[in-house]
Amino acid sequence: MDLIDTHQHLILRGHLGYAWTTGVPALQGDFTPDDYARLVAGQGVIGTVFMETGVDDADYQAEARLIAGLVGKGGMLGQIASCRPETDAGFDAWLDECRGLSVVGFRRLLHVVDDAMSQSEGFRRNIRKIGAGGYTYDMVFHARQLGIAEALARACPDQVLVLDHCGNPDVAGNGFDAWYAGMQAMAALPHVWLKFSGITVNCAPGTASAPLLQRYTDAMLEVFGPARMIWGGDWPVVDLAVGLPDWIDMSRAMLGGLSVDEQAMIGHQNARRVYGLAG
Repeated sequence: MDLIDTHQHLILRGHLGYAWTTGVPALQGDFTPDDYARLVAGQGVIGTVFMETGVDDADYQAEARLIAGLVGKGGMLGQIASCRPETDAGFDAWLDECRGLSVVGFRRLLHVVDDAMSQSEGFRRNIRKIGAGGYTYDMVFHARQLGIAEALARACPDQVLVLDHCGNPDVAGNGFDAWYAGMQAMAALPHVWLKFSGITVNCAPGTASAPLLQRYTDAMLEVFGPARMIWGGDWPVVDLAVGLPDWIDMSRAMLGGLSVDEQAMIGHQNARRVYGLAG
């Protein structure tokens, strides 16, 4: 199963601030394209899409400008840039600038802000502008917020949306049932796609494994199907649980019951379709 990693973070402290990593020992130092290349050598990763890394607010535009210089190198096919849809001032100008920065989509972290942010009409109006401009929008919520995610999706019916990190189920807290109900509601909306990424960090420390997560994977395949799932690595955040090479192995194990064509959809074909990637 060849893979396009649609969730490749980088941490480049000489250029940008990452306050959210303070106090997280596993995420200190830099995490560079060369580091990533060493990790995935021989692992079947045929390309990447950079995902904004939650840099300090003052740096989110600088991040996209910096990453633009890396697209086309080391297999990077494009970037998903950060944006601030809650603020009208400068929003349209940022969308315009991003046309020259190899941007294929946008994201605004929503699991770490007030739940009300995505419920304002101004926010939703700007999200609809993203779709009108031909871009996708990645959204990240905790499982407890899936009702909020559904409301946002219903308010933006013409916007291609990607729900990151498997909808963030509370695996450690055995939160399967509530998560599954929320996922069924999200999957009922045909413009919502699911990113198969980031789930291992929701397990109790030291417990993440393919057998533990197979139930969740089967549920995602049931409600979204291989035709609406996209693979992502979430490095280096994945290091908080199993590390990227192990996540690749786990992904192949959990998806191993699918046909070759279905695995190809999740591994790389859907990424090309959703993000408009070449090849």
